[in-house]
Amino acid sequence: MKVHMKPIEMIYMSTTAGKLTPIKFKMPTDKGELVIKIEKIIKSQEEKISGSNIITYTCQSTIAGSERLFELRYEIRSCRWFLHKI
Repeated sequence: MKVHMKPIEMIYMSTTAGKLTPIKFKMPTDKGELVIKIEKIIKSQEEKISGSNIITYTCQSTIAGSERLFELRYEIRSCRWFLHKI
């Protein structure tokens, strides 16, 4: 997987307990934007990186006809989503 760490627009679901579940996001490409629906969340873990609390999601989706693994990150302090690796 290649590291990108690009900010993305995300649609997610939140439970009353505050658990976040990413559903789909827009990935910037050379030809505009591509909407990726998250088919499977393999794992999620909370970690502290450079003093920021981060939730990292390892996910799987079909992108351009092939199954791909990728990592999404949610920065708790700023409430921002990032495409970390793909």
